[in-house]
Amino acid sequence: MKIAFLLYPGFTALDIVGPFDVLCRLPGADATFVGKQATAYPNDNQRLTMVAAKALAEVPDPDVVVVPGGTEGTRAAARDPEILDWLRAAHEHTRWTTSVCTGSLILAGAGLLEGAPATTHWAAAGELEKLGASYRPERWVRSGRLVTAAGVSAGIDMALWLAAQIAGDLGAQAIQLGIEYDPAPPFDSGSLAKASPEVRELVASVFG
Repeated sequence: MKIAFLLYPGFTALDIVGPFDVLCRLPGADATFVGKQATAYPNDNQRLTMVAAKALAEVPDPDVVVVPGGTEGTRAAARDPEILDWLRAAHEHTRWTTSVCTGSLILAGAGLLEGAPATTHWAAAGELEKLGASYRPERWVRSGRLVTAAGVSAGIDMALWLAAQIAGDLGAQAIQLGIEYDPAPPFDSGSLAKASPEVRELVASVFG
């Protein structure tokens, strides 16, 4: 199973590393980081670099695609003809085409989410709807072969669900135990519904 993890300048690291650490453990998985060129790409804060082993043209027919989000770099990728053309062509072959966080804006930019239910980081909900999708405030949303995850950490949850579709519940649970994914955060402010007004205001000032 060929799994392509898209890289571009300005991606968010956990968006792509979280799903990778889940999906690369699937039996027979051929997990590859891809980009416009086979080169290194800086993340959104320019403090981490990841290398695409293959160019997009070298992976025309992946079984699974994972698209990470970010900020300015994501908006640029959502307008990049080469990335969008590759996504449209790849989607014709995939079993699953997925995104994490604002990566859904790239899928929408390729026209793959037109009229479809989808999710993204809550701060980008309006932007996603302007691109033709129907925003759902859920951890992950499936629409046929398309699966979108909410902000950053939701990519791990989405990837475990995807692993269950591919390898069965037992296989996905084994991966979950293998990576010891058993969240117990010290605060319960991980969603708009749970965060205090003060926390929401602080985060809105950063994302605004």
